[in-house]
Amino acid sequence: MKLHLNQNLNQNRFTAYSETSVSINKQEHTPPLLVSAERLETWEVADFAALQASDFEALLAWEPEVVLLGTGTGQKFPHPRLTAALLAAGVGVEVMTTQAACRTFNILADEDRRVVAALF
Repeated sequence: MKLHLNQNLNQNRFTAYSETSVSINKQEHTPPLLVSAERLETWEVADFAALQASDFEALLAWEPEVVLLGTGTGQKFPHPRLTAALLAAGVGVEVMTTQAACRTFNILADEDRRVVAALF
């Protein structure tokens, strides 16, 4: 069986990460960030403790199938009321470290899934 690497070079992919930054298509960025295959924006949230339900509701405009919440070097879970709008819309929410979110994002994006990484 022949296997081929399927990567669209015109889409956002994480190419590196550290404890303080991530590289997307070899360009370094400092979280908080929102990333999809087509979009990259600064997430206007001060820190994890400042998250509000409206921060997650705004992600509905991105039309994701799944949101990967990267919470930094340690895994922290938001209160369920904060992600309720996403779950009510049928959007999956997965919470993990930022490094794990970067790796998972690349896999899902390569599968043409509508994934959004919300990173701290």
